[in-house]
Amino acid sequence: MNPPVELCSYPGLDERIVILRAGDEVDAVFVRTERFNVLIDTLGTPELCWMALDLLEERAGRRPLIVVNSHMDWDHFWGNAAIAGRAPIIAHAAALDRLLDDTTQQILKDKANQESRFRNIELIGPDITFSGSMVLNGGDLTLELIHTPGHTPDHIAVWIPELRTCLAVDAVEYPIPEVWSRSAGDLRLIRSSLTRIRDLHARLIIPAHGRTSSPSAVDENLAYFEALAHRVSTLNESRLADPQLGDMDGFRLEDFVAIPDRMPSETAAFYRNCHETNLAATVQAHIERLKSA
Repeated sequence: MNPPVELCSYPGLDERIVILRAGDEVDAVFVRTERFNVLIDTLGTPELCWMALDLLEERAGRRPLIVVNSHMDWDHFWGNAAIAGRAPIIAHAAALDRLLDDTTQQILKDKANQESRFRNIELIGPDITFSGSMVLNGGDLTLELIHTPGHTPDHIAVWIPELRTCLAVDAVEYPIPEVWSRSAGDLRLIRSSLTRIRDLHARLIIPAHGRTSSPSAVDENLAYFEALAHRVSTLNESRLADPQLGDMDGFRLEDFVAIPDRMPSETAAFYRNCHETNLAATVQAHIERLKSA
């Protein structure tokens, strides 16, 4: 069953930006400019996207719609079928590689077996792709699409300089983001992307998970990865190779960030799994540094 969709905002958020919240699943974002409307992500099913578009009807007016897929994770783009043929869909060029990868179809099959709402999903890819960065000039507002890999290879964030607002999607997350893989290279990418977002000096930073708009979120994410690197650097070779390292005192998720009391147990378990990936990537990065020393 699909979660309900509601329109939300944050203190100080410009009225031209609206958060589309699909329960605890994910937030998409709608931006109204003089020339066109922009929908950043289409949620996890076409039905959710249709619900969001219905809620936005009065705000949208008669402006043309442009859709941006921030990355090819299921909760961000499986609603594309609701848009197909009605609006151009933009994504980073690396999104096509992910869309065509066998694991994408396997994820769809697995989720369809778990929940009936995913059984008739048609995976729709972007119409327009770009490398590096891309700018949408809406007249009163500029949307800069910035490649911010690390969480995924195709991830993009959206910077609106006139409002000093960054729609960080999954590049920033509360309590922690997840690196794409256990490789040192992906760890370097996510830390670089976080630094790039921090250096925007945004007034508001809005991720797709965590229900926060505070710029401190990116500083906390960077501090988390720095603390991981420092803690791992104190280990000897045998402990670096321990597959149970993440369960040991000093290396659990709770030893690095506070887990909110209100967080559901399944959500906490999800972030513990994210932490395991981040920890493994940090160990790999440290091993590579030792070998090159």
